[in-house]
Amino acid sequence: MTAKIIFILFVVCLVGCSSPSTINNTQTKPNIIVVMVDDMGFSDIGCYGGEIETPNLDKLASEGLRFSSFYNCSRCCPTRASLLTGLYPHKTGIGFMTAVDNGKPGYRADLNNNCVTIAEVLKSGGYSTYMAGKWHVSRNFEEDKSKHNWPKQRGFDKFYGTIIAAGSQWDPLTLVEGNNYIEPETEDFYYTEAITDKAIQYIEGHDSEEKPFFLYVAHTAPHWPLHARDSLIQKYRGRFAAGWDTLREQRWKRLKKQGILNETTNLSKRDPAVPSWESIEQKNWEQSRFEVFAAMIDHVDQGVGRIVDLLETKGIIDNTLILFLSDNGGDMLEHPDGYIGATGKPWAYMRYVPLFTRDGRPVIAGDIPGIKLGADNTYGGVWNEMGHAQ
Repeated sequence: MTAKIIFILFVVCLVGCSSPSTINNTQTKPNIIVVMVDDMGFSDIGCYGGEIETPNLDKLASEGLRFSSFYNCSRCCPTRASLLTGLYPHKTGIGFMTAVDNGKPGYRADLNNNCVTIAEVLKSGGYSTYMAGKWHVSRNFEEDKSKHNWPKQRGFDKFYGTIIAAGSQWDPLTLVEGNNYIEPETEDFYYTEAITDKAIQYIEGHDSEEKPFFLYVAHTAPHWPLHARDSLIQKYRGRFAAGWDTLREQRWKRLKKQGILNETTNLSKRDPAVPSWESIEQKNWEQSRFEVFAAMIDHVDQGVGRIVDLLETKGIIDNTLILFLSDNGGDMLEHPDGYIGATGKPWAYMRYVPLFTRDGRPVIAGDIPGIKLGADNTYGGVWNEMGHAQ
């Protein structure tokens, strides 16, 4: 494969370019695909020293470049605002999160009119613009209120995804197509797969040889809640039994061996808020949390493979720029039974999780030792072995 590839993880990047002679001269502007994941540690995936099997991302990495210096804004909204506009997040109006308007120019919780998105710019340059996945740069997520900062109004020709920060993979809240709320299309719906399906649909429907496309694929995985198909969860059973202290040291050594970290790079001390693995009582349950987390990333990797296969089948891989990145690292929130983080506010208040599954069963919300995670009636997170909760 000689595709133009950029592979970005908040502190590491990968880039490769085709020889100019291999580019189709009938289309001088490349297609652009940006794939973003949500709250993934940079060393989680295989090509950055992780234990999770990501053969499709690893293949892109081997045929492109991995960068070792990259910066993000450490939170979902500001990073996305910067990515979409090329500006510092405060200049876009989203200096923090979209939940609260603080009344100050940099903290209005909404994209302002002083910035333009990459979709708006590329659209004016002759691109078709598509998005599938998480938006999270608009304060309003209600269908009957202003949609001036929803994707369709900020440069995207087509949009399928969610407006808010997080939600169930099995029954995501604020699922939208175009400008209208929709329900999950199938009984076996899984959001990561649906995002990939829609991205593929956009590429298949793009039949213009002269007009390039920009496609933004913004996954919510592996952000909490920990939801994955059981077949993939089983694949990772026992993979993390060594515990986070040993696994982070192993990753550190692999990163140095791969040349991503300098040989002189020391391993940071474990976060004092994170207990040692040896002191943990619920070892089987703790590792099971990361098994589901790994399965979520595996789902994403499979989707990337499907997209690349389609580009090859259509014969446009050599003129397509691919970028992969994460908006930030692991989320430090630990979720008590029925509550989000340390806010003291129940999940129902935050509106990130349905109280019941689609077939009427109560959802068990929280990081509750012993609860088997992954299914649609659970809603938990994970302490990742890099020392943070997810």
